[in-house]
Amino acid sequence: MPHISVKMLEGRSEEQKKRLAAALVKTLTQELHCSEHYVTCTVEDFTAREWQDVFQKEITEKPQSKIYKKAEYDPKDLL
Repeated sequence: MPHISVKMLEGRSEEQKKRLAAALVKTLTQELHCSEHYVTCTVEDFTAREWQDVFQKEITEKPQSKIYKKAEYDPKDLL
């Protein structure tokens, strides 16, 4: 606890993902005043087709009270 999960379209390098994970972990530990020792972070890549299902499950079907930043695009535009 806590865990950070990043799901995004494929195309970023491993170095970009590592830098992103490090930046997210740093921000989380600063904001929550916890040790990095307890933090985990995953990064998952998806094709535009796969993203349709991810978006549905992770965003559309989630209660609005759980979404702290709403999408400003239609995921179908990625196809």
